[in-house]
Amino acid sequence: MNTNILFTSVGRRVELLDSFRRAYEELGVAGRIVATDVEALAPALSLADRPYIVPRLDHPDYISTLADIICREQVSVVFPLIDPDIPVLAEHRTVLEATGAKLAVVPQEAAAVAADKWKTNEFFSDLGLTVPRSWLPGTLDPAEAEYPLFIKPRFGSASEGAFKVETSKQLEFFSDYVPDAIIQEYLPGPEITNDVICHTDGRLLAVVSRQRIRVRSGEVIVGKTVFDPTITDACERIAAALPAIGPITVQCMMNGGVPTFTEINARLGGGVPLGIAAGADSPRWLLARAAGIEVEIPPPGSYCQNMYISRFDQSHFITEAKCNEFASRCL
Repeated sequence: MNTNILFTSVGRRVELLDSFRRAYEELGVAGRIVATDVEALAPALSLADRPYIVPRLDHPDYISTLADIICREQVSVVFPLIDPDIPVLAEHRTVLEATGAKLAVVPQEAAAVAADKWKTNEFFSDLGLTVPRSWLPGTLDPAEAEYPLFIKPRFGSASEGAFKVETSKQLEFFSDYVPDAIIQEYLPGPEITNDVICHTDGRLLAVVSRQRIRVRSGEVIVGKTVFDPTITDACERIAAALPAIGPITVQCMMNGGVPTFTEINARLGGGVPLGIAAGADSPRWLLARAAGIEVEIPPPGSYCQNMYISRFDQSHFITEAKCNEFASRCL
């Protein structure tokens, strides 16, 4: 029996699809990679065995279209790859899992926590974790605030609309400019992103910590693997409390040697290829579990530490005929 997996909003995640394809080959598992996106020119779409163009998330036909693809392709597991997909998939879990597929998506309540930075802050605080001091606009007097501060959208993604604030005038401006903002104390870092790899049954497989050294459009382009048992322990507690269903990504900033937790992205992170290269082969583990194959999971922190990632751009070429072929699949 084939074990087919589907990635929604596949975008530029070329390395991730390549890693799953290697996992199929190494495990000897039969199956295919299905991918969706709203854009035919999404680079990773061409790497899928079955690429599909789908309506936007807010389109009334999105869920029915996705469910049809899952049925048609006999998909075993669905992985979301961008934050906006998660609440939508979580809300429609019953419909989508009625196809026989499993969603690697947190429960609806957890999706709401991860999507809202204010709720995330409260969630971390309730777990006893260190969090940045935080305010909502109108609750912090710009004249009395301690600068610098950091402001970002409560419901944002990919670091869009996030700004360092150094004066009262800037705080007043950005409080109006940034929609549904949250204001936090500015933490210089370093920033640590943690790949918390869980299967759809909630079983924790690994935690891989990565220091973000240089970032572009919210995605790491230079980073390195690190290990801190305090962070690993906290990530295990976070995964259990959500609860995590499928992989999640947890972000924290180091502040005087203390990890200060800031965000949850309930999906496979953009920098996960670094963890894979360091020995935490999450695609292989996730695919093996989906196929019912037992594989040995190494103990926590056994991945190669101080391994660096340095990314570069690579061109992708596609003909108009191929674009039209992708678009026609869902007609």
